[in-house]
Amino acid sequence: MSDAEGVVDFVVVAYREEGQWQVESAPRQLGHDLNKIIELLRQRPGESGALAFVSVDEDFFYAVRMLGLDVRLLLSDVTAATDWPMARDVVERLGLPLPDDDDRVQPAGDLTIFADLGIEPMALAAICDDIDYYPDEMLMRIAARAGFGPQLDDVLP
Repeated sequence: MSDAEGVVDFVVVAYREEGQWQVESAPRQLGHDLNKIIELLRQRPGESGALAFVSVDEDFFYAVRMLGLDVRLLLSDVTAATDWPMARDVVERLGLPLPDDDDRVQPAGDLTIFADLGIEPMALAAICDDIDYYPDEMLMRIAARAGFGPQLDDVLP
């Protein structure tokens, strides 16, 4: 389903507090509004910022990371912006043109978003480019490399 609302599979927030990862689910409807996700992250105390993962219709994900006042974004598949309002919001916030129908599946945004957590840009691009994985599987791979895989697994639906 790729209508105006779409289907948000889950919204998860993660941050480190006193050296320990805290991972919690958030209401799914927040995934439809990038500004509400950013506001939610501003309320989290994370030592190295706070991040949110939003999985949409088992098709793509977007990630938001707050580092101080800096908002960093990653969209797993830029072509999702042709069908999904929340993906379009990410692309517009990034200042990128909307994709054409003939554009190929590829990530858009900040591929260094998790570099300080041990996920190099090329490794992140490879995760996003792997068409054999659903968004939740991609996010589990990212979380495992960043050090909060078990905590993410505990909160996923």
